[in-house]
Amino acid sequence: MKTSVPLYMISDSVGETSLKIVNAAAAQFPTVNFDLSYRFPFTKDEEELKSILGDALKDSAVVVTTLVSENLTKIVEDFGERTGLQYINLMSQFMDIVHQKTGVAPLQKAGVVHKLNQEYFDRVAAIEFAVKYDDGKDAKGFLEADLILLGISRTSKTPLSMYLANNRLKVANLPLIPEVPLPEQIKHVPKEKIVGLMIEPEVQKKIRMSRLNSLGLAENSRYSDINRIKEEVDYALSVYDELGAFTLDVTNKSIEESATLICEHLDNRL
Repeated sequence: MKTSVPLYMISDSVGETSLKIVNAAAAQFPTVNFDLSYRFPFTKDEEELKSILGDALKDSAVVVTTLVSENLTKIVEDFGERTGLQYINLMSQFMDIVHQKTGVAPLQKAGVVHKLNQEYFDRVAAIEFAVKYDDGKDAKGFLEADLILLGISRTSKTPLSMYLANNRLKVANLPLIPEVPLPEQIKHVPKEKIVGLMIEPEVQKKIRMSRLNSLGLAENSRYSDINRIKEEVDYALSVYDELGAFTLDVTNKSIEESATLICEHLDNRL
């Protein structure tokens, strides 16, 4: 069984730089499973950053940042020194060396490496869309989305949304809970735009127990009860059938693999 290492990638811009470098480094460790699903682009608020760092500490994650803001960088450094959280800023050391060598101060502006072309703006818009309409925050997003992901808790809806947003797809997602009625807007979305995520109940139970453990909560809660999970899965299947959604089993699939299958589905519908 592969050793698993969760990575939290935090950026005050799109976050492409950290993803490319992490993927290159991860390729040197074929026996290690790097969880790249925790990506936090456009992180510019100090309180938001502290909250992300707190979650990373609970998940025993390694934090990789491409922050150019001195204030945000200092927050990460102070948090790491205080808590023992392992982190690396891919930008700061190089900028410090250049500053010392030349006496020229860095701009501390996020995103200046990207060419301001339409593709870049489309990607930024898609990422902002995914953040705004994550977890069904605003039902009107379902009518504006290129793609809607449905699924019970812990089926990778958010990381999949962010990954697909980097391919310039505007993705909204909605958690399915048996006791909560579907938003009326979802019933007016063409079925070709809806993807229902599935997972084997036994695998889901392990994921939820791991999550509860990382939060220091009791593992025997209703959240991780196998009968409750089966109830949620059955409900999700009935919703997918009602909406005519394309169903994707994400059991033991990486984010990249699931995203590829979704993109293939979208290509086939054209």
